[in-house]
Amino acid sequence: MNPSSTQNLWANCLTVIQDNIPEAAFKTWFLPIVPLSYENKVFTIQVPSQFFYEYLEDKFVDLLKTTLHREIGKDTILQYRILMENTTNTVVDYRGDAKTLPVDKGHIKSSNKVPNPFQKVVADDFDSQLNLKYTFDNFFEGESNKLARTAGETITKNPGKTAFNPLFLHGTSGVGKTHLCHAIGTRIKELFPEKRVLYVSAHLFKIQYADAGRYNTTNDFINFYQGIDVLIIDDIHELAGIERTQNTLFHIFNHLHQNNKQLILTSDKAPAELQGVEERLLTRFRWGLTTKIDHPDKGLRSKILQNKILHDGLSIPEDVVDYIAENVTDNARDLEGIIVSIMAHSLVYNKEIDLSLARRVIGQAIKKIEAKKITINAIESVVCDFYNIKSELIHTASRKRQIVQARQVTMYLSKSYTEMSLAQIGSLIGKKNHATVLHACKTVKEQMEVDKVFRDEIAEIEKKIKS
Repeated sequence: MNPSSTQNLWANCLTVIQDNIPEAAFKTWFLPIVPLSYENKVFTIQVPSQFFYEYLEDKFVDLLKTTLHREIGKDTILQYRILMENTTNTVVDYRGDAKTLPVDKGHIKSSNKVPNPFQKVVADDFDSQLNLKYTFDNFFEGESNKLARTAGETITKNPGKTAFNPLFLHGTSGVGKTHLCHAIGTRIKELFPEKRVLYVSAHLFKIQYADAGRYNTTNDFINFYQGIDVLIIDDIHELAGIERTQNTLFHIFNHLHQNNKQLILTSDKAPAELQGVEERLLTRFRWGLTTKIDHPDKGLRSKILQNKILHDGLSIPEDVVDYIAENVTDNARDLEGIIVSIMAHSLVYNKEIDLSLARRVIGQAIKKIEAKKITINAIESVVCDFYNIKSELIHTASRKRQIVQARQVTMYLSKSYTEMSLAQIGSLIGKKNHATVLHACKTVKEQMEVDKVFRDEIAEIEKKIKS
């Protein structure tokens, strides 16, 4: 069928669809669709992105099916062509209730399995655990991340043999540390396919090490990690207070560094500010380049927003984009979340995307974004103020009743309000072991059950912590 006939068929379909959904939804999700062809009872349309396709299938599949059958024929098959960044190869067929989605090969990972450090890994089966959607192409440069990005690109050309080994990235959540790590790893794999590149979170690393001890395979664990060419460990601060795991990492680190293997680490704090991590490890973290990734400035926030909008095929007025960039200032993750929230509000409440809608959505979201993060330091400060003692006293070995009680209450509330392990809490509060923290939590809980005055004290402290 010629293009004009295809356009006419789709125009008829749009007329029906427009009469059945809110105007805002019609403009957002149907006007961007491009009709491509109608051949052999297959009607092909092009949608801007995978996100766009998934939303249509989730919200409007019944409407699409009914409209096609009414305007074109009951045996009509709808085929989507998804416009990717560099290709238009991804095609989705809709045949009644059956859907198939051949995925673009450039976005397939070989496996979702975590590498098993207790088995010999054949090179072809080695999974780097890299997320291929995080690349240098969509890691936008600004003053807040320029040094980190430049160092990362330098490393990719000669991993392990630059002055940036290790590369230690630090900054608050959502500023792009993990994105940059994956981008570095992916680029290295492209340039040096033979290299073993592994991305692993510190949380997974400590779980693997614990399993190695349980199954008496610690040597296999160490041998596996010593065979890595580029080791990327995310959120290294999660190893705070876990001495045995740190000790093993120390030996792995030494082996890799001495053999010119690349190490990349991330943390929410600079090495000098990390508590509960051995000094000999901190010293090694500082051997290469330590750089902070700050919150993105407005220019960088605008770039991130424009990319999100373009990638997902959305239509958002420039003044709304500018307002978001001006008012959502913490991190890139929040920016993308705001875009999704605005689109959802527009559809659900049949509202045009304008400044009024953006103000309302952002006003609600900012309250959550700015919610106070409760840390052990914050808990310690409130508890010590309540009992009128100096903070440093709970870190001593003093057995004075008031100090012991403040220490135990701090441990109890730290267990309740943070995700720290017992070992980490003990390490940060007086360098105690996990058994001491467990005893403290049990003591406080038992006293609260029988002592109303004490229970009221804890409630008052909790109120101050949350305020």
